[in-house]
Amino acid sequence: MYRIDPKEVVAEMLSERQQAVAESSLSKRAKEIAAQPVDRAMSSKIIVGVVQSIEFLLIAVLGLAIYFAYVKDGDLFHYLTLSLAASGISLFGQNLVKNHSIQKYRTTLTQVGRALAVWASAIVLLVAAIFLLKLSEYFSRAWILIWLTTGAATLVFYRMAVRSLILQWTKAGRLKRRTVLVGGGPEAEVLINGIKNSAHNDIELFGLFDDRADKRSPELVADCPKLGKVTDLVEFARLTRIDLVIVSLPVSAETRVLHMLKQLWVLPVDIRLSAHMSKLKFKSRAYSFLGDVPVFDMADKPISDWNIVAKWIFDMVVAAVALVVFSPIMLLTAIAIKLDSKGPIFFKQKRHGFNNELIEIYKFRSMRTESADAQASKLVTKDDPRVTKVGKFIRKTSIDELPQFLNVLRGELSICGPRPHALQAKAEDRLYHDAVDGYFARHRVKPGITGWAQINGWRGETDTVDKIMHRVNHDLYYIENWSIFLDLYILLMTPISLVSKNEGAY
Repeated sequence: MYRIDPKEVVAEMLSERQQAVAESSLSKRAKEIAAQPVDRAMSSKIIVGVVQSIEFLLIAVLGLAIYFAYVKDGDLFHYLTLSLAASGISLFGQNLVKNHSIQKYRTTLTQVGRALAVWASAIVLLVAAIFLLKLSEYFSRAWILIWLTTGAATLVFYRMAVRSLILQWTKAGRLKRRTVLVGGGPEAEVLINGIKNSAHNDIELFGLFDDRADKRSPELVADCPKLGKVTDLVEFARLTRIDLVIVSLPVSAETRVLHMLKQLWVLPVDIRLSAHMSKLKFKSRAYSFLGDVPVFDMADKPISDWNIVAKWIFDMVVAAVALVVFSPIMLLTAIAIKLDSKGPIFFKQKRHGFNNELIEIYKFRSMRTESADAQASKLVTKDDPRVTKVGKFIRKTSIDELPQFLNVLRGELSICGPRPHALQAKAEDRLYHDAVDGYFARHRVKPGITGWAQINGWRGETDTVDKIMHRVNHDLYYIENWSIFLDLYILLMTPISLVSKNEGAY
């Protein structure tokens, strides 16, 4: 049986990336950075959420363990209720004193001191409640005392273990946001120094991009190199992971700021506008902060943190179930294709995936082998002679798309999202990205097997600019309004749309 070697797959991906970097038009320094291997980022929000959940469970389970080891004959319901209540109050208090954050996890005395104070306060509150409600006869005083002391010790050891992990991940750069600046000059120098002084553990600054080529934009600003122009930044972010773009322009430069945002909004990154040089002063809640540096949130990476986890679980479950449910249909389709025409069962085609990365999607072959058009330089039209008899049916019913559930399991596609288009697909003899302004913004999320555009009738042939514009607009609406419930709605509506809105599929 043929087996896929993960090491070979990784090596092939690195080779393709290195080739893409070598062929790019970036500066030498930008190419060197883009060619460096990049570890997968770790979400701070997910880490904090996991740490909180484990801490809650540790305290609650510890209370029950002491009950089973010491009390035994007491009412389990009362002890379970108190264990969960104390753990919940402690968790609430830890968040109230802001003791759950990556910054706090790096400290020793601060986080441990707050953790112990909150835990002791939670026990005192519950003891007071037990006394006032005259429930003391239901609880063992020894149990409360043992739980208080062992809970405190558990919190100390747990917090120190978390601190060790956080420091290890910080040192390895897993918690740092890979960042570039847009803009140069004195404003950028002040910003860079501010980041280095207060956010050095959370920000990895690679360089800056600036369209100016005169003395106002030197090649080196506060030891931070200039990597190219703003148009180069888009290409740079396609070749290496960038998490954050900070625009270092005055808020008053409205025209320049809007021009920058129009160029950058196609990227799946967080975009912040620096406010450190602004003479306009707002309340602190109007800003977010990078260390001590105030910034305005201009755009956020779509579907991030816990939303990524929810979408990944949704994709994996639906894809696995779909492959089992549709396996008889897929088997019959494979047999029909073999009997109908010569050639392979599957058709593989390169398409643009997340952040314009090239992916290879699987489909059942619907065209004659000698007429296969891997580049999709010519769209399939009604009664297209290249399509086989079986192919006409499976394209009409979208059965040809079923193998793409394998792409979902490989992490290249989602169940729902903008449909991936062939590289040379055209509308009115114009490539899609030339025909539609901001076309690549649809690649800020993983493409999908089905999507908002498809269930709204924009499926199949896109031979006119108007059609592709409508599809892209629906894709952008999906990205901006995503929720797991929207994915579920799209999934439920897909079979209905195949029947009621199928005129354009050939």
